[in-house]
Amino acid sequence: MTPDEIAAELDRVRGDFQTLLDTATVAELRQPTEGTKWNNGQLLFHMLFGYLLVRNLRHVVRGFSRLPDTASRGYAAGLNAGTRPFHVINYAGSLGGPRALGYPGMIRLMDHVAGALQAAVRGESDAALNQGMYFPVGWDPYFKHYMTLREVYHYPTQHYEHHRRQLTLPSTREQTGGEPTQP
Repeated sequence: MTPDEIAAELDRVRGDFQTLLDTATVAELRQPTEGTKWNNGQLLFHMLFGYLLVRNLRHVVRGFSRLPDTASRGYAAGLNAGTRPFHVINYAGSLGGPRALGYPGMIRLMDHVAGALQAAVRGESDAALNQGMYFPVGWDPYFKHYMTLREVYHYPTQHYEHHRRQLTLPSTREQTGGEPTQP
């Protein structure tokens, strides 16, 4: 993907996220999702969290890309060893995220982080976007064994779209033509 394509998908997601939160009632946001233990509001926070993760993860990729591959391979192996605690923390964080930020705060944060990522990806050289590192594949199904910075910028949208299919909001059912689909 080109930086402009990544920036365009960030724009699309930013608008979609705002629409989902603006059109849902509080009761709908508290309804369970399809295939997760979160409710719709908590899952939306988790979807936002993917972008927050990349805001910091891109610096980690830049750092490890300057080191021998064995450094990021060892780092990924260590993180993979901590997969179980990561999933517990990841789950618990999304339980409290909507309470801490509120739904309007989630919209503002998505707007801010998407804008920052758009500016950042447009400022990256092709050489920088093609550098990469090894990843803890046990942490997320969209993490590959080795990822370039370009793939890292695209990752949160893959994550977002995956979880969007698990939302049970009326607006997501209308767009899919029925019940949410399992990924």
